Amino acid sequence: MQTMLRYAMFALVFLFSLAPLAWGGSVALVLSEREGVYEEYAEHLETALAGSSWTIAASHAADSLSAQAGKSDLVVTVGSDALRKTLGRSDNPPIIATLLPRQSYEKILAESRRPGRITAIYLDQPPARQAAFINLLLPGQKRVGMLVSSETKIAAATYRQALSNAGLTLDKEESDSKNLSLPALNALLGRVNVLLAIPDSRIYQRNNIKPILITAFRYQRPVIGYSPAFVNAGALAALHSTPVQIARQTAELIVANGTNLAAPVGPSHFAIAINSNVALSLGLNLPDEAAIRRAMGADRETP
Repeated sequence: MQTMLRYAMFALVFLFSLAPLAWGGSVALVLSEREGVYEEYAEHLETALAGSSWTIAASHAADSLSAQAGKSDLVVTVGSDALRKTLGRSDNPPIIATLLPRQSYEKILAESRRPGRITAIYLDQPPARQAAFINLLLPGQKRVGMLVSSETKIAAATYRQALSNAGLTLDKEESDSKNLSLPALNALLGRVNVLLAIPDSRIYQRNNIKPILITAFRYQRPVIGYSPAFVNAGALAALHSTPVQIARQTAELIVANGTNLAAPVGPSHFAIAINSNVALSLGLNLPDEAAIRRAMGADRETP
């Protein structure tokens, strides 16, 4: 009898341990803007959550938040402006911040100093993934350069380790003035084989990207960017995650964890963009893109 009672108690405890995974609730979606990539994300998050026990109860633009957002079980913010304005409210539901760079997320949190449960899915690609991409795209090009500012200087150590693990070396120059320091860029390009750009609002501003790309081309150095727009502007290639992919990862996180928020993470799904015209201009014979995708597991991802 006692043995049966112990088994019954064990079964009850086991069922309770599974309960949070089966539990659902309501999600308030806050968009930085009601158009473009933000609207695309919203549509695909709703699709990805279909059939689960989680529903999007309300969707708001950041400029028109209603009280409903604070009454939901979970808030998902899309973009930096959405997170900043959500943190400015007095209510305190758990938040998943999405579609923003890591440095933006950390800066907004530091400025708000708001207590509460919050996590993020960054847009930044993991350094180890970047290292693997460079090795596959440009085999033999071992010296990687990076421009850093006060926003990204700490991250450089993580990149250095990841690149070193992949047989690459990192060389960096600091450029922390209001205007791009071209002497720093020229010095760096003279020492490296490829320039790796990572999200940094102090360096990669709209008026700086063209001069960086033109200078790199003059040195015949390929640039690895972080978005399709960067590649269209003249970078050789980029790893990036689409709004569809980030929406899918958000849904997976919600269904798996609910309001039990884990630590912030980078994107698990990603896509590849390559500018074949830039490759031709630099005299590069790149590996087949499909082979790169297969080697990195990206062939299984939705573009």
